[in-house]
Amino acid sequence: MNILFVMKHRGNAGNTHAVANYIRVAPKYGHKVAMYGDPQEHLPDIKFSKDVKSFDRAAFLFESEIYRLSRLEEVALLGAIDKRHRMIFDMDGMYNPVTKVDDYDFNHTSDWERERWQEYFDTLADVVMKPTLAPSGNPRVRPMIFYGYDAALEMKPEAAPVKQYDIMHLGHNWWRWRDIGGKLLPAIEPVRDRIGEIGFIGLWWDKPPAEGADAGPEAAFESDPAMIERVRVTTEDSVMYTDVVRKMSTAKINIFTQRPVLHHLKHITLKYFEVFYADTIPLLMLDEQIAIDVYGPAARELMLRENIGEKILDALARPGHYRDVVHAVRKHLAANNSYDKRMAELVAALPD
Repeated sequence: MNILFVMKHRGNAGNTHAVANYIRVAPKYGHKVAMYGDPQEHLPDIKFSKDVKSFDRAAFLFESEIYRLSRLEEVALLGAIDKRHRMIFDMDGMYNPVTKVDDYDFNHTSDWERERWQEYFDTLADVVMKPTLAPSGNPRVRPMIFYGYDAALEMKPEAAPVKQYDIMHLGHNWWRWRDIGGKLLPAIEPVRDRIGEIGFIGLWWDKPPAEGADAGPEAAFESDPAMIERVRVTTEDSVMYTDVVRKMSTAKINIFTQRPVLHHLKHITLKYFEVFYADTIPLLMLDEQIAIDVYGPAARELMLRENIGEKILDALARPGHYRDVVHAVRKHLAANNSYDKRMAELVAALPD
């Protein structure tokens, strides 16, 4: 099977890393996977192609915007690959009804906007895949985690970089401030003098996007630079997907948060797997049942609940214990979520 992914070319986003793994695994099973477009210097691990006639399946991957090719390119692609051989991956819940979480994060601003997405999806393909574990009840919508885990990518301690931070949060400030400014930093502040360097890696932590309103809702980039300065948090720009694991490995602890609307919709993201490649202790600000479903029972020991400050101090004081917990989670992920398994699921999901 020859599968062409159609998606935005973003090197600092997790979906690109996942597609790179499909490209890597596909030849083992006689398949070919590529991303639509011209070669990109900043994406050296991605195979690109515009030769649509050499592909028999198309997988469209959408985040929080409708990514479209030029009209001529779109006509050529849709003419070469029949609708029943196309599928959509809805990564940000845009095919869901209008959903707003705690009067904060949302997938759509109105029913009209949602209908625009639904009309486009329904025109483009017959199948919409969701990165979830549970069926939706809608025959057009099917679950498939999409992301996988490859134990060979684990950062070995002997190869890991020198630790620069005690605590890191790697990810853009995109609907994150409720967890960071409302829970994490207030819990850290009373014990700050017992913790070393803290780093936030990603965009928009200490200032909003230069694009202004064109970048998205103002609330998505909410932050408090004064609090960040008061808690002595160092901010750095985002890194390419190829550097994410190594960057996370420069911290003793990595805090894992998830965008609230995706958490509510029970979407699994690449970060669920990526953070366990790193030479670090992941501490999880997730729903405990979702964490156990993905990571196995050992995940309970990595949860950040009400005792956030104390849990962080305990992880810093007992790294050996927590490394054993991380090892148990890694074993569970490798046994249940390989990209070989994901490749087989992708092929099975694309109709004959």
